Amino acid sequence: MIDLSKYQNPSGRRHRFIRYIWSAVWFVFARPLPRSAGSGWKRFLLKLFGAKIHRTAVVYSSAKIYYPPNLEMGVCSCLAPGVECYNVAPVIIGANVTVSQNACLYTASHDISDRLFPLTTAPVTIKDRSWIAAGAFIGMGVTVGEGAVVGARSAVFKDVPPWTVVGGNPAKVIKRRELKN
Repeated sequence: MIDLSKYQNPSGRRHRFIRYIWSAVWFVFARPLPRSAGSGWKRFLLKLFGAKIHRTAVVYSSAKIYYPPNLEMGVCSCLAPGVECYNVAPVIIGANVTVSQNACLYTASHDISDRLFPLTTAPVTIKDRSWIAAGAFIGMGVTVGEGAVVGARSAVFKDVPPWTVVGGNPAKVIKRRELKN
């Protein structure tokens, strides 16, 4: 594994260089693979660049990961096709989590109260057994509670309580999630 911890400044020259190399490696060695092939190879590439990813996790070739050292994925978790993981700060994905097609996980924004619009960051955490449905947006600093479901095309800017279903823009609690036996 390459130690990238000294390159954490997202605006630093070295950090940008590492991101450039990462993007090129993913584009050449992972993107051309078919959807269902090469999971072990893609995990190897992510780990090589510092991701903490379980051997059963799946990352589709068309997923975009900004900075692998800020990615952690648990047992049987999945980043589906077209997921955009803008992880300037850590993105922590628990066990048995699905982040569906074209969902966005964003850990950065800009301070609109400052005339220079400096970058602000905060981690995104998705707890075990949660589902982020297709096209959903999860903003910086959000924790999606255990077992929660974020509906398709929802925009989440506040924490999602465990075992709830949320939807809309901005996302609101729709109902409690109850499992059938």
